[in-house]
Amino acid sequence: MTAVPTSSTPETTEHDSDGRWDEAVRTLLETSGSTRSRPGYEGCTVSTSLGFRHINYLAEAAVLEHFRSAGLAPGMLYDEFGLGLDVVHIDTRLPKNLHVDDLATLFVKPVHTPDDTRMRFDVTSTVSRAGRSVTNARSTLEVLLRVEPGVDARLTVPAGLKRFVTERLGTAEPVELTVDPAPRPDLGSGRGTTVGRDSRRDPVLDELIGENNAFGWKWRVPYFYCHFGDRMPMSGFLRQLEEVVDLFLADRGLDVKRVLDERHWIPVVTHSRLDLLDEVRMEEDLYTVYTVEEVFKSLLYTSRMDCYVVRDGRLVPTATGRITHGYMTQRSNGTWELVTFDEPTLRALSGEHR
Repeated sequence: MTAVPTSSTPETTEHDSDGRWDEAVRTLLETSGSTRSRPGYEGCTVSTSLGFRHINYLAEAAVLEHFRSAGLAPGMLYDEFGLGLDVVHIDTRLPKNLHVDDLATLFVKPVHTPDDTRMRFDVTSTVSRAGRSVTNARSTLEVLLRVEPGVDARLTVPAGLKRFVTERLGTAEPVELTVDPAPRPDLGSGRGTTVGRDSRRDPVLDELIGENNAFGWKWRVPYFYCHFGDRMPMSGFLRQLEEVVDLFLADRGLDVKRVLDERHWIPVVTHSRLDLLDEVRMEEDLYTVYTVEEVFKSLLYTSRMDCYVVRDGRLVPTATGRITHGYMTQRSNGTWELVTFDEPTLRALSGEHR
């Protein structure tokens, strides 16, 4: 990532730090900034355009760079104040595509009010097209500072940050279960247990899905989806959303590779949103339900992702999100256009059997 010049991290001595921290907090909370960055090559999965997850990653990276430029780098917050920085909300609209070789300029603007208990930032991403700047993404992110147990903080949290500090990310209300969870699958089973038209059953997922037009997935959260040796961050839930879509499409006979090869349709996302409701611990079993909500004019469909864990015999909501999907194809004149869903696709999305 190429960033605007940043100030050096303030010294962490008690006798002269108060004024420096106050200035750093003011810069963080009241000053806009920008950074320039290229997308990760990993995100170039279809054609040369980036998927929604990596565009969200860029927005998150821009906010983290804003913290660094203010002198409150995420690593320093952890080491000095015992605080873990967590993005708990991200909402992104994608009016234009992002190319693998684009150098995006990301503008970060604080938009929280004096009464907010979450930091809120608007992030606008622009790229160069035919010699002019165009907006390819608009995001809003909300951030909390989570007290990290076991970290020996060296300094007292600055007064201006205290309203954004929490002992726990979310306090979702647990729901009593009427079934017993199935035993965890063998660790060699790969992507865990899925519940769809062609999948085996799971009592918890069966209860969550009911009669809805939905797909369920249960699996063990690995350490590399987590941060601070503890919990799953926003980036992990973005990966979860992308993966459950892939599994859902395969279950409905719309495998991404098959659709690419047979119809030359490229999946596209125009909007995504995710909210963290509670914490998911490393190596917990995560239950994810993906529900198709609406098909719009046979061009786009909206879906909801809901994530849960089971603790002490109760179901705890941990995240919820929405995503709007469609397909594009390249016409003979080289232009890209949204595809109108054909009848087999509409039947698959509606949950009708093949």
